[in-house]
Amino acid sequence: MKIQEVVRILNGEVLCGEERLESDVHSACGSDMMSDVLAYVKDQSVLLTGLCNPQTVRTAEMMDMRCIVFVRGKEPDETIIELAKEAGIVLVKTRLRMYSACGRLYSAGLGENSEEHV
Repeated sequence: MKIQEVVRILNGEVLCGEERLESDVHSACGSDMMSDVLAYVKDQSVLLTGLCNPQTVRTAEMMDMRCIVFVRGKEPDETIIELAKEAGIVLVKTRLRMYSACGRLYSAGLGENSEEHV
């Protein structure tokens, strides 16, 4: 699935990274706890979160994620947007809640990591 399709499905607004909307993504995860993302997530392309701080971008960069979707209408400040630009990560915001956003993407065919989760 292309990132632009993720944006469409979530009725999202692109905050930065418009030049990467044609990039493919194959999986997603949703979490507000970056420690869980670091501990359990592998090979994820899209991170859905309500945590709106620089650590979110740093975590996504470490995990090679291509896109961060801020749920619940969260609005990142310029510091976060600049970090994402430097890291080459697309930032998107949606008014949807985490559960709905994850459900829509899953229903559209965007899966999760294939490894067993504890």
